[in-house]
Amino acid sequence: MTHSALLNIDVQRSFEQKDFWQQDDLPAFSQALIRLIDGCQTRDIPVIDVFHVNPDGVFSLDSGLVTPMAFLTHQPQHVVHKHVHNSLTESGLDAWLRERGITHLIIAGMRTEQCCETTARVASDLGYTVTFVTEATLTFPMTHASGVTLSAADIKLRTELVLADRFATIADVDGALAELDHAV
Repeated sequence: MTHSALLNIDVQRSFEQKDFWQQDDLPAFSQALIRLIDGCQTRDIPVIDVFHVNPDGVFSLDSGLVTPMAFLTHQPQHVVHKHVHNSLTESGLDAWLRERGITHLIIAGMRTEQCCETTARVASDLGYTVTFVTEATLTFPMTHASGVTLSAADIKLRTELVLADRFATIADVDGALAELDHAV
């Protein structure tokens, strides 16, 4: 795992403008993500900020909101823009990682079940080893067409269930950092 990188996916101000935005889980998420970023940077693991960009609306570059959320103060080693749910297929990130011999991706960011989970699945299919740090992901309750609402915790649990032992190793921040320490 010495050839690792942290993908910090879609932690951007655009989300704060959406009608589903909630602050409930933000304090725990921000603390976990900061610990993960700091831990990776202390270990010389590159941190890549990934931003979702759409042609219009709050995810457009013209909106001025495709910038890190206020709690983030790190300097990423690389920044990419994506236009699809996964971070790898059209952003140039896959080539950037391969040029540097990176074979292990640590995934964190927003939304757990969308861009984070999709990136984990695609990364696995592309041959990367993946560590999914659920503690350092954020999502929001969603209501199914049947009327059943899943809480953010339910969605995270479901994501862990479908990724574990197939697409990724599931870890908390301490576990992900310990994994890096044992790889040296």
